[in-house]
Amino acid sequence: MTASTEFDRKLYVVIHPLDDEPEGKVETENLGPMRMTTTVRVCLYALRAYLLLMFGMLGFRVLQLAGVIRG
Repeated sequence: MTASTEFDRKLYVVIHPLDDEPEGKVETENLGPMRMTTTVRVCLYALRAYLLLMFGMLGFRVLQLAGVIRG
């Protein structure tokens, strides 16, 4: 071990985000629509179907509790 490698230290300065300068924002006006892969499209349709099913079940249960539907 040499003397130069023994004392080689990096100094990092920590800046709190509130004290730091604000960074530039990305302008999204000129980006246009994003392209979706088939997998993403299928997952989004599955999520939509799941949410519709859950809202349907919720509505059915509310109508049951209200006495509109006997079951």
